[in-house]
Amino acid sequence: MNGYITVQEAAEKWGVTPRQVQILCKENRIVGAMRMSRIWIIPENAQKPTNTKRTSNKTGGKKFAATHSV
Repeated sequence: MNGYITVQEAAEKWGVTPRQVQILCKENRIVGAMRMSRIWIIPENAQKPTNTKRTSNKTGGKKFAATHSV
């Protein structure tokens, strides 16, 4: 499709795995990404979202940076 790339192409372009790109699409973090049947299509000029990795603590909860000192 003209003007769009596949998940695989975006993964190669951004240096991440195809699964990471799929997750970013599902989380609406890639502007203009659309689901067509069972595949995601991504605009050719889409930018890689910043901070694509999530961190968690040992109990599985999300880590949050301290916003103030005690």
